[in-house]
Amino acid sequence: MAGKAPESDPVQDAPEVSGPKHSAVGLPAITHALRISRQQMGVKRTALTLLRVNQKEGFDCPGCAWPDPDHRHAAEFCENGAKAVAEEATLRRVTPDFFAAHSVADLAGRSGYWLGQQGRLTQPMYLAEGATHYAPVPWERAFDIIAEELTGLSSPDEAVFYTSGRTSNEAAFLYQLFAREYGTNNLPDCSNMCHESSGSALTETIGIGKGSVSLEDLHKADLIIVAGQNPGTNHPRQLSALEKAKANGAKIISVNPLPEAGLERFKNPQTPRGLAGGGTSLTDLFLQIRLGGDQALFRALNHLLLQTEGALDEDFIREHTHGFEEFAAAAGDGLDWDETLRATGLTRAEIDEALRMVLASKRTIVCWAMGLTQHKHSVPTIREVVNFLLLRGNIGRPGAGVCPVRGHSNVQGDRTMGIFERPAPAFLDALEKEFGFAPPREHGYDVVRAIRALRDGQAKVFFAMGGNFVSATPDTEVTEAAVRRANLTVHVSTKLNRSHAVTGARALILPTLGRTEKDLQSSGEQFVTVEDSMGMVHASRGRLEPASPHLLSEPAIVCRLARRVLGKDSRIPWEEFEKDYATIRDRIARVVPGFEDFNARVASPDGFALPHAPRDDRSFPTATGKANFTAAPVEFPAVPEGRLLLQTLRSHDQYNTTIYGLDDRYRGIKNGRRVVLVHPEDARALGLADGAYTDLVSEWTDGSERRAPGFRVVHYPTARGCAAAYYPETNVLIPLDHTADTSNTPASKSVVIRLEPTGL
Repeated sequence: MAGKAPESDPVQDAPEVSGPKHSAVGLPAITHALRISRQQMGVKRTALTLLRVNQKEGFDCPGCAWPDPDHRHAAEFCENGAKAVAEEATLRRVTPDFFAAHSVADLAGRSGYWLGQQGRLTQPMYLAEGATHYAPVPWERAFDIIAEELTGLSSPDEAVFYTSGRTSNEAAFLYQLFAREYGTNNLPDCSNMCHESSGSALTETIGIGKGSVSLEDLHKADLIIVAGQNPGTNHPRQLSALEKAKANGAKIISVNPLPEAGLERFKNPQTPRGLAGGGTSLTDLFLQIRLGGDQALFRALNHLLLQTEGALDEDFIREHTHGFEEFAAAAGDGLDWDETLRATGLTRAEIDEALRMVLASKRTIVCWAMGLTQHKHSVPTIREVVNFLLLRGNIGRPGAGVCPVRGHSNVQGDRTMGIFERPAPAFLDALEKEFGFAPPREHGYDVVRAIRALRDGQAKVFFAMGGNFVSATPDTEVTEAAVRRANLTVHVSTKLNRSHAVTGARALILPTLGRTEKDLQSSGEQFVTVEDSMGMVHASRGRLEPASPHLLSEPAIVCRLARRVLGKDSRIPWEEFEKDYATIRDRIARVVPGFEDFNARVASPDGFALPHAPRDDRSFPTATGKANFTAAPVEFPAVPEGRLLLQTLRSHDQYNTTIYGLDDRYRGIKNGRRVVLVHPEDARALGLADGAYTDLVSEWTDGSERRAPGFRVVHYPTARGCAAAYYPETNVLIPLDHTADTSNTPASKSVVIRLEPTGL
């Protein structure tokens, strides 16, 4: 039998602490994954479910977007993927009796971990204005409530339609279609908070805001630079790709403020060497960079390449790029080495060693994640990465290119399907031609602007297709106050989270099918599709019986809502779409480039690759028609004396805001989350012993401060002058307006803090 959910909230600020690990995965990962799976699903359900994860006739893991290999192992999942599946396929249930026993105020006082552990939502629930408890509501009445609010607004732009990255291609396409026929481009999504900086930089420089490499390219690379990314926790299956690349002769440079166990040594649980032997040492050079110093590092490498005879691919630069002379003038002369070493925290010898490895490589890939995208200067940083690759012709060459590693399993697909507050005119033209209505052309709200609009009373209805908005966003107190100003908040969810306890005047929870579950509509059993981090599209077929007979699929929810809100005036066949998802794919094929003959191509067990002009034929759909070099001043955070620079991060028992457990095994943290990792010498200089308790106080140039109280100090080998702590607990420290230039992504990886002993 599956274990019961915890009845009381465990203490999270008194962890047991040991030293960090120096290898990842192996037998402990298998043991931990199976233990959590058995607790949530029971033995039989665990076996039936995990063997279908990421299989060609199975379902796509609801965790990260890492691509699947052509030849798949019987256990094609990682530890954290198993946790994600277990949380969705759990036997625990949240019924109306649960809501009768717990007021909204009670739920608001619980931790995110406790809420998530209660299990699957089973029925639509409604919080009436002035009510203290959610109560069950029929689906039709729920749609009536939403329609009452939406049709009563002064403008469609008073509604916000948020999307989480786990939504399928079919649901995402319908969702944006509904919002635009309703009359708004207010379609913020979780990309706004993670890889928006990547999309902004890549669209400008190479013409497409996605990575240019395939999984096979990683296997062929001579050099892989992993910058600002922790694959051992966040994308564990990437470790297998890095191991294969190493076996083929690749070198790996890791660039990170924290030493990460997965990048030190990988014990592949699918091989005898990984289970019983020493595993594979992955990193050849560890550059322990200071937070926010990545642009300075890549600028230094680019300067050195420009100064090295024969280092540049001059034919590629001449034929395929624009702006080289301007860039070379900015980067080629007069590098301030004192500033560079101060910004990076590295030595000249370390940078020279990295250069030696770069020059020895004919095929180089740069992988990155939030460590590069969530700084104020993230967009110029990623542009500098592109400059680095362009100098040696490392885009459009097998085994080389840009590799932004996405998080949620279909966050990239959602954007491809049109979930974007700033849609391209060509996409809107295609919608208008296909469906016969005029989509709005004005740009809508991204996440940060949506919060401002709610705060200022300019947005009055908030509808979330998945996710945990209030825990994922910055400036927690401001965000929660903003959401509470709404007339109505609606969350389409599989499980309980904090966003259900932070409500507008009225609130609805609409329970939906998970990836693991059968989706049976009137035309028969359905499947959905997803796009992985490398532009491969494939089918996902749930096999489990739904957690409740009262669940609706996400496409069904959108279709029924659209029929209720838009009525007979809509020319879109919503009822047909709900009955048969193949009809949705037929329309996608006529609207979205690259999806031609969608239904036939996705029938292939391996799916299909979307076109990517820079990768496929070295053509660049930019304004200049070429790949663009860019020149920008080098930026890095300034930190006053006696202060530290904080990054927010995940624990190993966490996926985004979902907390699977209270351990961070690789960092030596057990049974707690309110910790701050500080270099021992920095801690001693600040008078903070290991085990002391401190408040984290963020300081801002306008004189304002924000406080996160009661964190245990952990002496840890992070970069000097830097600190780290888990989110969402630290989101309260980040002002709504502290965002990356251009992309408007919250800059949660570079927060100036002081450590103030708790209780003072």
